[in-house]
Amino acid sequence: MTTAQLTAPGAYPGLTLQLHDGGILEVVIRSDKTLNSVNADAHRALTRVWRDIDDTPGIRCVLVRGDGRGFSSGGDFTLIEEMSSDFTALTRVWKEARDLVYNVINCSKPIVSAIHGPCVGAGLAVALLTDVSITAHTARLLDGHVRLGVAAGDHAAIIWPLLCGLNKAKYHLMTGEPVSGIEAERIGLVSLTVPDDELLDRAWKVARQLASGSPTATRWTKYALNNWLRQAGPTFDASLALEFLGFTGPDVREGLSSLREKRAPNFADDAPL
Repeated sequence: MTTAQLTAPGAYPGLTLQLHDGGILEVVIRSDKTLNSVNADAHRALTRVWRDIDDTPGIRCVLVRGDGRGFSSGGDFTLIEEMSSDFTALTRVWKEARDLVYNVINCSKPIVSAIHGPCVGAGLAVALLTDVSITAHTARLLDGHVRLGVAAGDHAAIIWPLLCGLNKAKYHLMTGEPVSGIEAERIGLVSLTVPDDELLDRAWKVARQLASGSPTATRWTKYALNNWLRQAGPTFDASLALEFLGFTGPDVREGLSSLREKRAPNFADDAPL
């Protein structure tokens, strides 16, 4: 694939790609109608773009960010509803969710994320799996799986315990308590945090630093370090399977209804397992 094909308008729905000087590819998550939520087309694009970036020569570093007021507000309600009622859709998104995590991990190019505003769902997975994650102080990172009524699968089990420790991971993933940009750095969930008005400048500075280094040294260091994530593959696969099993149960329907109606959920009293 050429950079012209990669950055062609409409090539990746929900994303805008632009190649800058020094071989830095800017990937912007963008949705005009919502706070960069991820619908079915955008979820598919966010999955395959990393494989295509890996295959495209001329890219030395990637900077990923959200457009407007936030990084990404999470999954589109229509997509979630489709997954809970259509086995084919559920299976398709399960494969995409698996590939999304592994494609980011296996992308050889270094990736920097600039995180501001809400960062939820597939956007959060990308943001935390990047090689250098930088938050604005007021960013709000939230894993909303339990609030929806499904297990915290996705990226969570593979990366949160490694970054911030098992106890912190359990607390935030089981309660759904959000993490501010400042707190995320304090517990080790992200690489850096900066005042909001310094976020993009700092992210571009780091991207330029990575892009100007030895490609082999940088990429091979990334490859070796990401073996920590690869060896957690069985944990990730189990968590993802349990998450998607939850999409076949009653709690996700109640969770989705409560989110739409902006009320507290009324989940089942007990679980069969």
